[in-house]
Amino acid sequence: MEIKKAMTKADIEFCRQVILEFRPNLDEKHFVDQILAMIKNEAFELIYIPAEDNAKAAAFIGFRTMQLLRTGSMIYIDDLFTLPEARGKGYASALLDYVKRQAETAEIASVHLDSGYMLHDAHRLYLNKGYVLACNHFAKKIA
Repeated sequence: MEIKKAMTKADIEFCRQVILEFRPNLDEKHFVDQILAMIKNEAFELIYIPAEDNAKAAAFIGFRTMQLLRTGSMIYIDDLFTLPEARGKGYASALLDYVKRQAETAEIASVHLDSGYMLHDAHRLYLNKGYVLACNHFAKKIA
């Protein structure tokens, strides 16, 4: 299993299907530029695992390092997704392990993520990886 870091437009395009399947709200024409801007301006990283046929990404994780008064330096995982046909191969687990290693190398004390209430398989993975249910996340839509 090869884990790669997306750095170029071509790398992000390689991840097109897995990203758009997970985030169908994204504008298909502009999401590559959006991700490149996030990489440049927001310390965002896009890490992926190629499918067995190497024609596309099978799984990806997007995360960023940030500082909060509550936590200090932390990594926040924005997205983690595996294409349905690639599930059960340990890709999500390997991507979480990758982020953990990044945190350890940078001496960052915590990794955080949000997850939908009904994603029980994902929750089982997070709990097995040592994550805890630390809080509820509230949001208010403005416009």
